[in-house]
Amino acid sequence: MNLIDFTKQLLNKLIKIRLSYKHRNACLGLVLTLLILLLLPNSESIAPESQNPNQNLVLDNSAFSTSTFDPLNTATELNSVYEIEATIETVEANVGIQQSLENDSITIAEVRSGDNLSLIFDRVGLSPQDVYRVSNSAGDASILTRLYPGYSLDFDIDSEGELNELEVIINPLESYVFELNSAYNFDITHVLRDPQLIPIYKEATINDSLFLAAQRGGISAAITMEIAGIFGGVVDFMLDTRVGDNFNVFYDERHLDGEYIGNGSIQVAQYTNQGENFTAIRYVNLNGEVDYYNPLGESMRKAFIRNPVDFTRISSNFTLSRRHPILNTIRAHKGTDYAAPTGTPVVASGDGRVTWASRNGSFGNLVVVKHGERFETKYAHLSSYARGVRVGSRVKQGDTIGYVGSTGGATGPHLHYEFIMDGAHRNPRTVHDQLPKAESVPAEEMDRFNQQSQILMTQLNSITSAPTLAQNTLSTTTLSASTGE
Repeated sequence: MNLIDFTKQLLNKLIKIRLSYKHRNACLGLVLTLLILLLLPNSESIAPESQNPNQNLVLDNSAFSTSTFDPLNTATELNSVYEIEATIETVEANVGIQQSLENDSITIAEVRSGDNLSLIFDRVGLSPQDVYRVSNSAGDASILTRLYPGYSLDFDIDSEGELNELEVIINPLESYVFELNSAYNFDITHVLRDPQLIPIYKEATINDSLFLAAQRGGISAAITMEIAGIFGGVVDFMLDTRVGDNFNVFYDERHLDGEYIGNGSIQVAQYTNQGENFTAIRYVNLNGEVDYYNPLGESMRKAFIRNPVDFTRISSNFTLSRRHPILNTIRAHKGTDYAAPTGTPVVASGDGRVTWASRNGSFGNLVVVKHGERFETKYAHLSSYARGVRVGSRVKQGDTIGYVGSTGGATGPHLHYEFIMDGAHRNPRTVHDQLPKAESVPAEEMDRFNQQSQILMTQLNSITSAPTLAQNTLSTTTLSASTGE
């Protein structure tokens, strides 16, 4: 890298970073020195100093010979110098702005594990009195007691060490600003920013597994998990998938200030399993609840999901005549064993209330969930329970309730899962076809659902009918109109 390029890069970085007035001036002095070096003649163009120390240096005219003059290189260097001079003007303007702020400085502190407000304030040189004043701000300052790793605190401190402003940044879209007022107190502002939603379409064909196919199709693991959850009531992705199955997904990417900050919601997804087509459409009802429905308004999810754990294999099926691996006797196995590594999350297969969450003999660590009057599910041999899972707590379908283990009478890590209907044990692998679906779109909202779903399906069909455009994004305006957001 030559001196010109280095100087330009240094200037660009100097503009972007936050420095105090003193430090920015020091950096500016360095850049000006580099510019002077850049403009000096080449050292090889200066004749050696004579024996007389008082004699002036004499330039070698050959340095300016037309045989070595390259007008293209000279113009390029002059343009670079002009660019540097323009950038210096920008830096000087920024320095002037900071000087007008009376040498305020910005300090950003990342919240670490075990941190609290006092520790963070001490780390940036603020006193316990500052902690007290901010904590007693005019407004709801409770965010200061709920600081989690990943948050950051942006301090604006003047040259005398006085805190002028504090911004608690939860994520790029949400923050709380504490601003010093004339009463020497702090006013609190809750800042919420709206991201730009950019619609994305992707598709993939299964040659091995859903996740590997999605990876080849450029679909993130998070979106793939959502697809599995959406179609989990109609497709068993561990046992029902076949080579040649295909799927596509139409979802949002969230961008802020031109930068990608994460995925938004899946708007439409389609899955073809062994020649049978399933379509799921996102719909937000009048109560603000989100779910996925087929084009007829029927819910995509069953009252119970098929698999409460991401298992590697079924190590033992439901049977009334299995030889027990420890007792070596023939006895009924009234559930299904899913082999999975220790610590794998176990989720509630349906909405319900926890009626048991403790040790229970050969079951080891056991969770029992009651689903209304007719249904009950059991999850045995857990290594531990999820936070908040206790007798009486409510769980929603898909909530983590524990983690795979080998407690009780288990020979290895696995989940023993039982499904009880009307007081009798049923085979979890086959009972799902007899279970009702979750609630579908209410009759009074069908017109609203049809209007939104038709717009989304029209967009999806326009993409799938034009393969060359399949990976292109659509207009944000169109998506916003289709979702009503």
